[in-house]
Amino acid sequence: MKRANLAFAVASVPLDYLALVGAAALAYSLRFENAIIRHLPVNFSLTFNSYLHAVLPIGLVFITVFALTGLYRLNPRGIAVESTRIFLSISTSFAAVLAIAFFSRTLFESRFIMLAAWALAVVLVILERLALRGLQRSLRAFDIGLTNVAIIGKTGSSDALRDYFSATRRHGYHVVAQTVDFASAKTTLLNLKHHDNLDLILVADPNLSRREVEDIKFFTDVEHLTFAYSADLVPSGTASPIIHTWAGLPVIEVPKTPMRGWGAIYKRGFDIIISLILIIVTLPLQLLIALAIILENPGPIFFGLHRVGQAGHTFPFLKFRTMVRDAHKLRFDPDFIKKYGNERQGSPLFKLHNDPRITRVGKLLRAWSLDEIPQFYLVFSGTMSLVGPRPHLPEEVASYRPEQRQVLTIKPGITGLAQVSGRASLNFADEVRLDMYYIENWSPWLDLVILLKTPLVVVFKTGAY
Repeated sequence: MKRANLAFAVASVPLDYLALVGAAALAYSLRFENAIIRHLPVNFSLTFNSYLHAVLPIGLVFITVFALTGLYRLNPRGIAVESTRIFLSISTSFAAVLAIAFFSRTLFESRFIMLAAWALAVVLVILERLALRGLQRSLRAFDIGLTNVAIIGKTGSSDALRDYFSATRRHGYHVVAQTVDFASAKTTLLNLKHHDNLDLILVADPNLSRREVEDIKFFTDVEHLTFAYSADLVPSGTASPIIHTWAGLPVIEVPKTPMRGWGAIYKRGFDIIISLILIIVTLPLQLLIALAIILENPGPIFFGLHRVGQAGHTFPFLKFRTMVRDAHKLRFDPDFIKKYGNERQGSPLFKLHNDPRITRVGKLLRAWSLDEIPQFYLVFSGTMSLVGPRPHLPEEVASYRPEQRQVLTIKPGITGLAQVSGRASLNFADEVRLDMYYIENWSPWLDLVILLKTPLVVVFKTGAY
């Protein structure tokens, strides 16, 4: 790793400490502001010196928790993920300090200072980290702290990586060479290394033989370079691998999704709580919608055809009926197809712009996605999730290519990454790509972002028919 990057990693420790102490000092000062005292009189005696003597060692507890939660890793995460970790780490640290105070029978008399210090610590540490990142990225514009990369391979993946590094120089990577094969470029790579212009060799050609990859790995070991390879060299997703040691050998397990173990437990608990709240809140609206459907076009209230869910299992799918009775049969009617066509021709899906089968009430329900409300019951029962790939009809799934069936890895969702990234305007290949990204990169934060974006997509009709 470049010395400049190491310097930033090291600098983050004392800067975090200063931000934490600064937050504590600012909380103390706020407590004695006249505006605060008028509403909350001071009933304790605590000098700033005494307070500071307690804060300084407590700050070290916070730094220890930061280290244990990975906030000082040399390859930082995205700012959204890092901010979430900062919030959780500071909250955990405060809980630890309160536990220590409880068991040592040391009582802190100002709850205001404690709460203000917690909130200010979160804000100041995040702002300090943002400033540090901004400075680091500014220096990279002057070629300071860049990691020089040589890419082995001339494929779609290798070209995409080269273009990405060129377009996002702020991330700290600079491509100094790209070659079809390693053997012919070895002399060039050695020359770059000896002039200190090469730090990392990235293999991005899935057609290389095992022997060629081993030669490149051996070269990086001898020349003290970093070795990396693109994920398409192995049939895996992007979920973090699990390393086992069996029979004295390292064995790498590639999970399909991070949504496992405690992740799965969290997601299910979140689904139960939120879906139950939504069912109760929307109950009066459900009754009004049911009445409107019956009055306009007598028949079933729900559209209950089966859909395909997790692991390919079918389940009764619930939506408020937005079409005339038996509308699904028309998609197989040659005369209907000849007259109206299919805008998803050539894909497993059937879609029509201004679908003539939709009723007037149905148009209103679809425009505001109100027809999706009954799916809250499916989420509560565990058949679906709030966020996930959209469920499709069995005949559509039967037309999936093998790689497209990977979207059946998890439970289908009411909303998903594809729905907040274009909805019906996306072609099927893009929808699958986004769903696979979600499956392989799931996190509670990603779920929250999708759920917050969904109402905006509905209101502004982004990508909707």
